[in-house]
Amino acid sequence: MNTLRQAVTEYITMRRNLGYKLREAGIALQEFVSFMERRRAPYITQALALQWAQQPRTAQPAHWAQRLSYVRQFARFRSATDSRTEVPAQNLLPYHPKRAKPYLYTDQEIRRLLQAALTAPLSPKHRKPCALLPWVYYCLFGLLGVTGMRLGEARHLELRDVDLSAGVLTVRGAKFGKSRLVPLHASTCKILAEYLKRRQRHWLGKAVSSYLFVSSWGNRLDSAQVHRAFYVASRRSGLRGPGDRHGPRLHDLRHRFATNTLIRWYRSEQDPERKLPILSAYLGHVHVSDTQWYLDSAPALMREAMVRLERRWTVRS
Repeated sequence: MNTLRQAVTEYITMRRNLGYKLREAGIALQEFVSFMERRRAPYITQALALQWAQQPRTAQPAHWAQRLSYVRQFARFRSATDSRTEVPAQNLLPYHPKRAKPYLYTDQEIRRLLQAALTAPLSPKHRKPCALLPWVYYCLFGLLGVTGMRLGEARHLELRDVDLSAGVLTVRGAKFGKSRLVPLHASTCKILAEYLKRRQRHWLGKAVSSYLFVSSWGNRLDSAQVHRAFYVASRRSGLRGPGDRHGPRLHDLRHRFATNTLIRWYRSEQDPERKLPILSAYLGHVHVSDTQWYLDSAPALMREAMVRLERRWTVRS
């Protein structure tokens, strides 16, 4: 029988071959195995898993629950080859995170946000403003709004992934290692074509990465850098007050896309329930239930559903 460390290596390799990235889980499980080795424990017990998961003692319950979930999944795998393995009970360290309530942007708010991105000095204060950077954020924020892409997917786009002739973006290695094609409207292609011309002129003769959206240094945009630029544009556009620490998020653009898609289906007398798997695949979700969550807290969508329901009952009566 192989050791726990060998088993963890096999488990991580298997999950990654299935498309799971396991960045945090991979590191955590190696730490768990070291913890078990220090205690000379040859197999997983619920008590030891709980003891390890509740480190450090000052951490939040969500952190403990996440650590235990890593061990629980590994223990299920390990139990197939070591019957002594105890799989931690599902109700241990229960934690149900509160999901942020999505903000549904209006068309006018989107226009103000994009205009603020195009005119605001969004480069770091200690550097000379980059002439291309406003266009970078203008196109990035706009692309998120009209495609419903994840921020990470947009940041990872390379020039080779943009086919404006066919009007298609190729999203590579998204969640679970999946890739997909994202169609673009002609108006979006036109703006991206203008951006690409400006990008080429700006970086002519200079070193620059192959990513579509680059920083003032010429490398791929950092996620924190993007969010800082978004906060600046949000305040300039009036979406946030000068001192607001919370407000509309970039990820809410994805909510807006999903919600508006279903509203359009309702209003064009299509069947949203039957077409929901199409939207799910377009957004890159593995399960339709992941898409359904995006549709909560949308009054306009609820109104459309109620109109259809009332119409159905009127016909029956």
